[in-house]
Amino acid sequence: MQQITVLCPLAVDAYDYMAPDSLPVGTFVRVPLGRKHVLGVVWDSPINQQLDAQKLKPIDQVLPLPLLPQQTIQFVNWVAKYTLSKLGPVLKMALNPEIEKISKHPIVFDTPRPDFKQLDFSEQQKQAIKQLLSLRGFNVALLDGITGSGKTEVYFEAIATHLKQGEQVLVLLPEIILTTAWLERFKDRFGVYPALWHSSITAKTRRDTWEAVRSGASRVIVGARSALFLPFQNLGLIVIDEEHDASFKQEDGVLYNARDMAIVRAKQAPCPIILASATPSLETYCNAENGKYQHIHLTERFKGAVLPEIELVDMRNKEKGPVRFISARLAQLLQEKLNQHQQSLLFLNRRGYAPLVLCRACGEKLSCPHCSAWLTEHRKTHTLQCHHCGYTRKRPDICPTCHEQNSFISCGPGVERIAEEVQTLLPQAKTATITSDTLNSPKQFTNLLDQIQKGEIDILIGTQILAKGHHFPNLTLVGVIDADMGLAGGDLRAGERTFQLLQQVMGRAGRSENTGIAVLQTYSPENLILKALQNNDRNTFLTEEIAARKLLKMPPFGKLAAIIVSGKNESLTYKTAKNLALTAPSMPGLEVLGPVVAPLAKLKDKNRYRLLVKATKNITLQNILHPWVNRVKIPSSVNVRIDIDPYSFF
Repeated sequence: MQQITVLCPLAVDAYDYMAPDSLPVGTFVRVPLGRKHVLGVVWDSPINQQLDAQKLKPIDQVLPLPLLPQQTIQFVNWVAKYTLSKLGPVLKMALNPEIEKISKHPIVFDTPRPDFKQLDFSEQQKQAIKQLLSLRGFNVALLDGITGSGKTEVYFEAIATHLKQGEQVLVLLPEIILTTAWLERFKDRFGVYPALWHSSITAKTRRDTWEAVRSGASRVIVGARSALFLPFQNLGLIVIDEEHDASFKQEDGVLYNARDMAIVRAKQAPCPIILASATPSLETYCNAENGKYQHIHLTERFKGAVLPEIELVDMRNKEKGPVRFISARLAQLLQEKLNQHQQSLLFLNRRGYAPLVLCRACGEKLSCPHCSAWLTEHRKTHTLQCHHCGYTRKRPDICPTCHEQNSFISCGPGVERIAEEVQTLLPQAKTATITSDTLNSPKQFTNLLDQIQKGEIDILIGTQILAKGHHFPNLTLVGVIDADMGLAGGDLRAGERTFQLLQQVMGRAGRSENTGIAVLQTYSPENLILKALQNNDRNTFLTEEIAARKLLKMPPFGKLAAIIVSGKNESLTYKTAKNLALTAPSMPGLEVLGPVVAPLAKLKDKNRYRLLVKATKNITLQNILHPWVNRVKIPSSVNVRIDIDPYSFF
């Protein structure tokens, strides 16, 4: 009998067992764990070789499955160590939950044909392709191209080259919905669709795709961040499209940034990785400017299209007549585009009808009983919803505080309210409201794209789901209802995110032969970010943002980690957070801020406090955080989470 270590895809540590034979690392086994019998993987060397073998349980069986690739094991270990997560939950992301049901018959996937269609490229695109094809081994390249410059078609050529070399390619997209249009472009170039990996595919497709990736039968995989953990056998290229997007940061379960972990995965392969964006993240931009990454520029729109003209509309100038959220100037342009049979997009990153419902008699604001958040009104479903925990209720007729009847009013606009206003202003216009509430699947989005292409929709009204990755040839007007949204607050990346989001959404206009125009409605037209957007002056914004980050020693010029303490007992939760602060290590280059009440002070009935750890770049935060938090006695009813490189501060 041999002593082995087995890791299970559960929120537990690895355990030692006895096996009849010495089993190689990566072997799938079934083992007893408590009262259950669960799947596990033989993992590294035994934890404690001094244990009495008689105290160890024997494994149940060795499963007749191929070994988990060593690169996958190496990657799981790295991610767990970096994010200070248990190994089990990280392994869970790398396994097919129904791995034992994998077919023993060969799984056949359509093979993309690198030479299926040759595209026409501009001289600038040809130069970018040449630079991408020169990448060998591990290499990071930023493909930095303005909206409409043809970045996707450029990196398709890199994919074609790696396919000819018999290698696998992984493409990560930030949103499942974005795959719809992307897949059609891929099929147009390579003749077939690639393999898909995201939460909406069926269990059978997940099983088949997982095994096809492991066996090498699947050559190109496109998916959300979880696709990064697939068991690639011969990974030759990784592409991260819209690399700046906050959706690449997982905010629940294992807290990790898929873009950053993809760079680690590429290094382990080793293979090149392409980070593509019209609005690169500050971290990526600085790495490219400093020579750590290759910096490949595309400064021209494809086929002579030009960037849209940008207007700022000062909403402080009160217009006569009824209160409107669409300015007279924007309404005028909407009418003009309608007359010209061209399409428009109205952007507001706020779902529902109104973000707040209050009593005009006593001022009572209807809020979520489980979270410190207002309830959003949704007129289409006649409900009030919490967008944090999902709590839903009907809009009351009587105020629970002052008992006044029919006293509640809707404050502020959501996309439903903007759609209502469009119908009042332009009753003849055919509109579509597009949010994550109205589009639940890629199939629905495919149908919508078909309607847009056929000209069956005049005005699109939507949230950030429309801001990136879409090409609507006849769309020539973008109106941003509230350009100031996102600028307020103390979020480190508030300015950067606002700049990226607005530049992306404005880039949907004028991508074909007709010139586009973008209108930013604002109450602060003198704002530096909005002025930079109006002047198409990214460099000024980046220069100012970099200077501010340097001064404050914030990323990418320093390191951050967040400690989030949560629990139902507010006093005990605060006491735990305070104990963490009192026992914080003291050393040069390290600063601990807090605890403070989190901006979202209550979430799903749990009170929340935050500590922020700042460090200079030479400090390895993981070596400090792990022993520090382990020294503090954490009550069982209190949860402490560590977020390395936090991306949001809610």
